[in-house]
Amino acid sequence: MLEKVKMALRIVTNSFDSELTDLIGAAQLDLGIAGVIVPAELDALVTRAIITFCKMSFGLPEDYDRLKASYDEQKAQLSNATGYTDWSGSDV
Repeated sequence: MLEKVKMALRIVTNSFDSELTDLIGAAQLDLGIAGVIVPAELDALVTRAIITFCKMSFGLPEDYDRLKASYDEQKAQLSNATGYTDWSGSDV
């Protein structure tokens, strides 16, 4: 996942690996808070959400608002999609 994020951010150095690894973990936890089950083998939808989170959170992006809206939409779609959540134990 780290290499995919680095490619998306156009980063060729290893200087930011620790920060990017933390952002990847934060994205996975944020998706988990929204009820999304992050599979061990990430599929394209989860991968794209994590990359968008990292783009939004790394540095000072000029298009932060657009990235935030995009990530929030991706997270909402995943949290409402069958196969990405497990609400079977819920009383809702």
